[in-house]
Amino acid sequence: MSVPSRERDRGQVTIEFLGMTPTIIVTLVALWQVVLVGYTFILAGNAADEAVRQGTAAEPGARAGACEAAGLQHLSEAWRSGAEVTCGGSGYVTADVTLEVPLLFPGTLSVPIPVRGHAGAVEEAD
Repeated sequence: MSVPSRERDRGQVTIEFLGMTPTIIVTLVALWQVVLVGYTFILAGNAADEAVRQGTAAEPGARAGACEAAGLQHLSEAWRSGAEVTCGGSGYVTADVTLEVPLLFPGTLSVPIPVRGHAGAVEEAD
């Protein structure tokens, strides 16, 4: 007595899905990491813009402090911990922000690839 073909294929979809589960999980983790890299680029650019904006409005003696504080102001603790903000220039003020990309979850380990944001603006006249 032979088993009907419908009975032989029973559970096949479940087995195939279980076999694909690791591939699906790895793909989702990779996509999430790409999102974190993109978000870090956005944060670095915004922090550099904020820093140079404050740097151009500050007095030359207080420029570095105002610039650095503004660059770090809007970063959450996860990105602020490894952030570097440098400002310089006279007449044309520049700000460079370097951030570390978190590995899977912000606030944990970071990927050893720095993300840089750069901005520049003309100093405001008195």
